[in-house]
Formats: sequence, structure tokens, C-alpha cells
Amino acid sequence: MHSDLEPVRIASIPLGGGSPLVLISGLNVLESEEAALVTGQAVAELSARHGFPAIFKASFDKANRSSHESYRGPGIDEGLAILERVKQETGLPILTDVHEPYQAKAVAQVADCLQIPAFLCRQTDLIAACAATEKPLNVKKGQFMAPHDARLPVEKAREFGATGVFLTERGASFGYNNQVVDMRALSIMRRFAPVCFDATHSAQRPVAAGNHSDGDRDMVAPLARAAVAFGIDALFVEIHPNPDEAPCDGPVQLPVEELDRLLGEVAAIAHTVAPATLPPAKG
Repeated sequence: MHSDLEPVRIASIPLGGGSPLVLISGLNVLESEEAALVTGQAVAELSARHGFPAIFKASFDKANRSSHESYRGPGIDEGLAILERVKQETGLPILTDVHEPYQAKAVAQVADCLQIPAFLCRQTDLIAACAATEKPLNVKKGQFMAPHDARLPVEKAREFGATGVFLTERGASFGYNNQVVDMRALSIMRRFAPVCFDATHSAQRPVAAGNHSDGDRDMVAPLARAAVAFGIDALFVEIHPNPDEAPCDGPVQLPVEELDRLLGEVAAIAHTVAPATLPPAKG
């Protein structure tokens, strides 16, 4: 089942409303301009190879780290400069997250879509500031939020004038240091907004490695395949040139070659269950 709502337009890419499945991929957090450019080129090349419209994602600051010792990123000024360079070099639209209302206007000068972090999905002032930029919003459903309640931040964003809003599922808290994915949430949320599935953070085990998060990288691909078969409008997968050396969420980021394999599998599934959502399969 596809949402019959109008698609959200991110630069020239339509997301939802029966449009082709969109890939959102990139680094969890920016480390250097070189790493961002290498990763951006990989996303551009792999998405073209497999026939997916793609958006580059990376954070300039991870303000919601559990430990003060965790790597946060280069900050807004350097981070936006890096994202602008990736945009120019790859031609990909940019998605990045905003943690404070005052950041929204500056971020919107570079980013084509602003992301509301899961832990901040109820923050009215943040949503209002991001909506005021007239850029589309990706609201990540909090791990604590029921899927039917995710309509509330969507309604809030629309009330504040957002040009488009979609939701991202990233798992729900299951006891301590664990989370699970209820695939029913994808269909429930698609009743009122296009839906993206975050395969990366759905495989995360929050703060399960002492002072930082752990995860199960081998669960990313199965969850992604299941979500595409269930029905989604976009797939969110983070990659890294060397995930075991990534400063943040390395255990759930994929090496580039694994994204290549996963996109081939996802394309085959999407053509089977929803042929209208992708370009014709390549011979």
C-alpha cells in the first residue's frame, strides 16, 4: 500500500505518493571533507547503478550523545561548508539534522531537507523554526512514540507551514539498551505521511557498550529488505569507508560494498512487490 498523499519534494526528488523508492544515505556524522566527498561519490554512483533517486545525509553535530566524551562532529560552520562541497561535487540533495531552533535558518541555506531528531520530535519550537524555512522536514519518530501518535508532529509541522513532511521509523525501545521494529508502524504512519525506514538505527542497541551505543550490523540488510517488502517511500542507510573506525555508530554502519549488494536486493524486492515504484529493471 502506498500513501495516497501528495509526494514531498526534496530538491527535484519526489518522495511518497507512489513515487520511486528514494535512498537516503551517507555518514552518521561528518569527520572530514575528504571522507564526506568519498562517501558522497559512493552514494551517487551506487544509487545511479541501481536506479534509485538519492539524497546525501550527514550530521554536522550530534548533540544527543549519551557521554560528554563522544565525538560530536565539526560543528555548524565547518559542517555546512563540507555539506555544500558535497552538494556541488556530487549533485545530490542534502539532508541534515537540526538540534536547536536558531540553527534552522542557516542550515536551510545549504540543506534541501531538515531532519528533526528522534529525541526532539515533540519539540514545538524546533519544528516551528524548521517549518519556517520552507524546506521539507524529515521527522524521526521517537523510540518512545506510538506510530499513530506520530501524526501529531506531522500536523504540528503542517500547521507551522512546512512545505512537506515525512516520517522516519527507527525502532521502538524494548526494555533497556535494546529496541525492536514493529513493521505495522510503517503502514499506520503512511496513512498520514510518506514514510522512510532507518535500517541503520533500527539495528542499534542504545548505550549498550558502556558509554556508547552498540548494534548488530548484520541486521541492517534483513530489516531493510523486510521494510521494502512491507511498503515504504524511502530507505535510510548509513555507510562509512571503514565502519570499524567510525567515531559514532560504527557497529551499525555498512561498508560501501555491502550497500552495493543491499541495493541490488532491495531493487529486486521493490520491482516484485511494487513495480510502479522504480524505473524499469536493467537487463
